[in-house]
Amino acid sequence: MYYVTVTGNISASHHLRGYQGKCENIHGHNYKVEVTIRATGLDDTGLALDFGILKAFVREVMERFDHKDLNSCEEFSQVNPSSENLARTIFSLIQEKISARLQTADISLDKVKVWETEGNFVTYRLDPEQN
Repeated sequence: MYYVTVTGNISASHHLRGYQGKCENIHGHNYKVEVTIRATGLDDTGLALDFGILKAFVREVMERFDHKDLNSCEEFSQVNPSSENLARTIFSLIQEKISARLQTADISLDKVKVWETEGNFVTYRLDPEQN
């Protein structure tokens, strides 16, 4: 099994509805996002997946949220834009791109990590039983 990982960054603001504490107030983060795919084999050039292709998928998804108030994004109209929900949302959007554009069973999205600060991050991945 091969794992290919790329990272990206977004700057965004948010606040947590229903939360009691500092995070109920609007504030911002410089999020780091790490996306990892897994591949069962290599192509004819010896690549599991070209870094550039995965980076393009990540860049397209990140543009939706970069320099935005996450609370105003459609994806967070019903759920709080917590790091957990941001990771799950990014996972889902990248999964759609992989399914639509790569059309191979050899490659699947493994996990998405979202760092809210340098020392605090969330990892989202599907339950292995669901794969």
